[in-house]
Parts: sequence; structure tokens; C-alpha cells
Amino acid sequence: MRFLNKPIINPVNKIQLMKTEIKLSIELDENRVPEKISWNAPDGGVSHEPAKALMLSLWDHNKQEAARIDLWTKDMPVDEMKVFFHQTLVSMANTFKRATDDDKMTATMMDFCDYFAEKLELKK
Repeated sequence: MRFLNKPIINPVNKIQLMKTEIKLSIELDENRVPEKISWNAPDGGVSHEPAKALMLSLWDHNKQEAARIDLWTKDMPVDEMKVFFHQTLVSMANTFKRATDDDKMTATMMDFCDYFAEKLELKK
């Protein structure tokens, strides 16, 4: 994903602030099961982009815990969900590397990603 931040000038003290907005839209059926998911990120050129699933994690510093939202539409195919999980795990390993510079644990995480893909027969 790419997001371009646009500077905002605070006229009082001339401080340049950065702000961007990402919006998620979820359409639910009568049982509150997601039927449609879409997202917008105007600064990144994304407008009403459809999605079949999402995983969002936020760090709550005060509680020292992750807050999470995991949603998928009722028509999300299981085979695509497996690929989505694999790609998310690989992305998490890459992010962990960038955030911690821990080569040893990153390699361990990537080994698990390979194992995960092998067991689900995702690799061609």
C-alpha cells in the first residue's frame, strides 16, 4: 500500500503537520455478517477499493496489548483465505525485521511461513 501525506500548516505557530485518512466501509447482512468490505485512502489514490477480508492490529500503549479487528465477507473463498494468511504472515515477518533488526527471529518466522505454505500446498 502506498500513502502520500499532505502537509497541513498550522497558521498560529507555522508548524507543519502531516495528516492522512484511511476509511474502511463494512456492509453487514441482517445477522451482522460482513457482505461487502471496501476502503478509501484518498492520499494514496485509493477510492472505494473492494476487499474480501481485512486484519487490523493497533497497539494500545496504555493497556500494553494489541487491539484487533479481523473481518471477512461470507463469500471469501477458503483457498483465498489461506493465501491471504500466508501473505500476511510473510508481511509480518518483514515488518518485524524492519522494526527490530532481529535477523535470527526473522529467519525463524520466515521458516514458519515456508512451512505454512508447504503444508497448505500454496507454493507452486
